[in-house]
Formats: sequence, structure tokens, C-alpha cells
Amino acid sequence: MPSDLSQNMLKAATEALELLAEQSRSASSGEKSPFSLTALMGPASEALSDLLKFYANQSEKWNDEQALLSKELSKVGKNFLEKLLGMPTTDVISANDFDRRFKDPLWSESPVFDTIRQGYLVISRWLLRLAEEADGLEPHQYNLARFYAKQITDALSPSNFLLTNPEAIRSTIENNGTNLLSGLKNLKNDLSREGGILNVTQTDTSAFSVGGNIAVTPGKVIYQNDIIQLIQYSPTTEEVHEIPLLIIPPWINKFYILDLTQEKSFVKWCLEKGYTVFMVSWVNPDEKLAQKSFADYMDEGILAALDAVQKQTGAPQVNTIGYCIGGTLLSATLGYMAAHKDKRVKSATFFAAQSDFAEAGDLRVFIDERQISTLEQQMKSHNGILGAASMVQVFNLLRSNDLIWNYVVRNYLLGQDPAPFDLLYWNADATRMPEKLHLYYLRECYVKNALSKGEMVLNDTPIDLSKVKTPVYIQSSRNDHIAPYRSIYRSTHLYGGPVRFIMAGSGHIAGVVNPPAAKKYQHWLNKELPEDADQWLDGAKEHKGSWWPDWEKWLRRKSGKKIPALDPQTGPLPPLEDAPGSYVKLLANI
Repeated sequence: MPSDLSQNMLKAATEALELLAEQSRSASSGEKSPFSLTALMGPASEALSDLLKFYANQSEKWNDEQALLSKELSKVGKNFLEKLLGMPTTDVISANDFDRRFKDPLWSESPVFDTIRQGYLVISRWLLRLAEEADGLEPHQYNLARFYAKQITDALSPSNFLLTNPEAIRSTIENNGTNLLSGLKNLKNDLSREGGILNVTQTDTSAFSVGGNIAVTPGKVIYQNDIIQLIQYSPTTEEVHEIPLLIIPPWINKFYILDLTQEKSFVKWCLEKGYTVFMVSWVNPDEKLAQKSFADYMDEGILAALDAVQKQTGAPQVNTIGYCIGGTLLSATLGYMAAHKDKRVKSATFFAAQSDFAEAGDLRVFIDERQISTLEQQMKSHNGILGAASMVQVFNLLRSNDLIWNYVVRNYLLGQDPAPFDLLYWNADATRMPEKLHLYYLRECYVKNALSKGEMVLNDTPIDLSKVKTPVYIQSSRNDHIAPYRSIYRSTHLYGGPVRFIMAGSGHIAGVVNPPAAKKYQHWLNKELPEDADQWLDGAKEHKGSWWPDWEKWLRRKSGKKIPALDPQTGPLPPLEDAPGSYVKLLANI
């Protein structure tokens, strides 16, 4: 009824104002900002200021761009009048068919919403083109300008606002405004969940339980120290290859992305292929571990895990996998081991892992000395720990339409509760970062690119990857926005031993976790390793489906003869607890 709609709209407006006032009081009293992303406003403002300065010195080009924008907006206005009169029209600019923001029919059918949509798309394209063509800027500022231009256009989409989103308006009328009250409730819950930092809920977290319905492959924790637990999974075949497999996942996220569900589990698939699989489970660190270093993570992480695997199996060598930053650490560890004539690693596989950061992609926009210094102060103010929410927000910004604004509309404007999605549950199950480790990684890898240059030093040992003779398999993904394939490809010429490089379809997660049974995506193979990644791709052959079988064929030849399966309950190291262990269940509450 109209009276219900009016009452609910008034109630929603009142609650919204109260929430805004509450957050303003928190900010002025020195409490956490409700939006930790405000720390990014400095670099964003500076980048866009540099963009304006660039065009101030390019007056002819600026005038041409202004004239072009004016002409296109005039066409949008002309379309509006023609549509009102029922005349046939042609879009000045069409939304991408895959752009979910404008899927509602009213965006095209209504003269008003069609004009709003096209006007927005014209202005967005114009601003993004300005940033793209400002190639006279210093490279880092150029990347900042392009990145933040995209963030601005994403944030200002008319789909993100109640009065310019036809679906939200229709929902408000049909539900008498109760959707807005539900949306405010969702917003309050999101603010309270992270202690005042806004992290938009992407999935129903109550639908999942680590060790309950995800990360359920049977096994035992057979070793632990302050930094890791080591899981040995129970064999599923009577015989196994004599060379065991040790997986080093990233510590920025939790390991169970590789054991998400029975259908998607890389661990389960490896067990079925006859491998004895060990998994490092990194601790979710608190302030007691704030001064643990990159070298500590090597010593107490990879090297300690190698010791334990060998003691448990008696194997003289171990095959290894490093995923993302876990792969970066594995690469550095291989260099360290080569310097010390340590040949315990039989082979090394890298999933979406960079060792050369010269083309490290969009994450570089967050990493310069000024931003790192700001981050350092933030961590010191929190006892040497970077809160988990900060890392989640950074990764979400890389795909802000899909991972932020889509859920702002769903959760807050439409008042819907997120549906269960195992991958997004894992994404939200975030970890903290210790100060010394994280700052070292950012400065040595992203800023100095020290690992690829032979300038990294661990435990007084210079790391030279050219001395690594271990056979290496390098996986990349074509649409990876965190570790771009061009960046990963640069690693192929760093090592001194045989290298196989492949590129998978999809991105940083789905490109890696793609079981053959799913029959999804594709991968490219090329035995040659030319200097340039695009040359490699030009000569590569596309194959349908998962790359896992190609990797397993490669690994099989390095895994030795078959022996009776090794039961984690009967080895020299007594089990400490059942998989997935307790470290992975530690939640990040800051």
C-alpha cells in the first residue's frame, strides 16, 4: 500500500542518517574509519591530478577530446527525443553483452533509463580513454591514472544508486520499501563484522564449515611449529609413487582452495593418481609473529616441511608445488638450496607464481614507497599486523564491478541475502599479514624486483636462480589479473634447468583449479621458450579442457617407481590431529 511504502521509505531514510552520523562520530573520535579504502584517496587524487596536468599541457588534444565528448552527449540527447516520439534509434554506445549492470530490460526500453545508461557509458569511455592515452606520464603514475579512472567509472555507475536503477526502483515499489530496510540491516551487519571497516558480504558464510563440507579430504597433521601445520593426506590407491608431493600454498589465503569440494579438489585428484600428498597449512598470524621474516617463512615453512616429509616417508627427494606467493617463496628457497648444494627437491611446479615482478600487473598500483610507508605505519599501530580486511579489499578492487558493486546493489539496494558460494566463502576467509614478512615481500619483490636480479639475500646467502637446475613446470592463466601471464613468463628464463611453461584459460583461481571432469576452459602448450610471452603464445597450440593431465604426465616421469601406499597414521611422525587441522580454522577478527 502507498502508506506502507511512505512509512518504510521514511524509516529507511531515518536509519540511514543515523548510521551515517554514527560512522562520522567514530571517525572523528579516532576509531577505525568505516571505509579503510579512504587510505587510497591520496594516491587516487594524485594520479588524477597528474592526468589533468598532462592534458593542461596538451591543449589541442584536450580541446579535441572535449569536442568529441560534447558531440557524443548531443547524440545521446537526440536519441532521447527520438525515443520519446517513438522513432527508431541507434545506440551511441552499446553496453557489453556480459555487463550485468544493465541487463534489466528497462535500461533499453525506457527513454529515461536508456539515456542515463548511454550517457554514463559515453562519459566512462571518454574518461578511460583520457587515462589510456596519457602515455607521457611517468610509468607508475600512468598505471595509477588508468586504474583509478576505472575505479571512478565503476563507482559512479547509475546501477549503483537507488534513483537511477530501474530494478531497485521496481523492487522498492513492489516490496513497499522493505528491501531498503533489509539492505540497511545488511549494511549494519557488514560494518559490525569487521569492527567498522566495510567489507561487503559476498556469500552466505553460514552454509560452509572448514572440515565439515569443505576441506574434507581425509588426512592427518603430522608436524607443526609456530608458522605451519603439515598435513599428510590418506592414500586412496594401494600403491603410490615413491617420490612424495609437497604443496606450498600462499599465506595470503588459506590452503583449502586446493581442497575446496570433492568435485573441485586438486588434492583428491592427485591422491587418485597415486601420489603421497603433503600440504602446508600456514598459521593465521597474530602480533606474537609480527617480526617473523621472509627467511623465517623459508626456514620454518618450506625447509621445515621438507625435513618432515623426508622423515615421514624416507624419500631422498621431494616434488614440490608453490602457488602464488607460496611459489615466490619456493623459487627463492630453490635459489637458497642451490647455493648450499642442497638437492632434496626433485622438481618444482609453480601455480600462478611470479619470480620476476617487472610486469606484475594491477597490484603494482598499490605498491610504491609512499604507500608502503603508510602501510607500515598502519601495521605498527596494530601491533605489527595487517588486518585481513585490508587484503580482501585490495583484491576486490581489482574486479570492483563483480566483487564490490554487484553486491552493493544486491545486498543494500535490493535487500537480498547472498547465496551460498564455496569459492567466495574461501575468498572471505581471509588471513592477517605479519609486518616484517609483508613489508619485505613488497619492497624486495614488487619495488626492487630483487629475486629476478639476483639481489635478494636470505640468511646471508645471495639468491641466484640461474644456479637452480631443478626441473620446473610453470603454469599461468590468460586472464589472471593478479599474476599476469606475461609476468609469469619472464620467470622461464631465470632458472638454469629445464623449464616447461603452459597457459590456462580463465584467471588466478579458476585457471588453476580446473579439474578435468569439469570439461571447462582450455590451455595452450608450446615447447619453445622464445624471449617474449606473446611470441610464445603465437606459436602455442590450444587444447580443450584442463591442463592437469599435462602436468601429471610431466610429474609422473619425476616421481619414481611404485611402492605400497604410506598411511599417515603409521609413519615415524605421530599424528597430531585430523586434517584439515586447527591452523586453517583460526579466524581473522581484525
